[in-house]
Amino acid sequence: MKLRPSSPLCRLPASRGRGFVMLEALVAAVIFSIGVLGLVSLQASMTQSQTLGKFRGDAIYLADELIGLIWTDVANATSYASANCAGYARCNDWLAKTGRELPGVTSTVTVNGANGAVDISISWVTQSATQNYSTSTRVLP
Repeated sequence: MKLRPSSPLCRLPASRGRGFVMLEALVAAVIFSIGVLGLVSLQASMTQSQTLGKFRGDAIYLADELIGLIWTDVANATSYASANCAGYARCNDWLAKTGRELPGVTSTVTVNGANGAVDISISWVTQSATQNYSTSTRVLP
């Protein structure tokens, strides 16, 4: 038996086909929205990670800069210790620079004049937590 297109067996009832396209469109919109939200979340996470990396890089640079300052002024190395830093112009300039570069920054510098050991610890506050960087070196005349 050959079915003809006008045969009742070849046609779907009109009520069964209605709204199916609308349902497909709604499902596609939901899937697209979930994808867009995922991309926005990924972008926010990447921005936060990039900011944390920049701050860490800045802290490393600032610590290395202070070590360079101490190396060029070994005779006054003890003036760079945290207790004396604000009273010594070169160190005070470095403190001001750390305040401009890092949010909520605190720094601790210890200088042992006897053996030339220099310990630098820099802490800063981000939205997620308090971050810190520490380094040690020896500066001998």
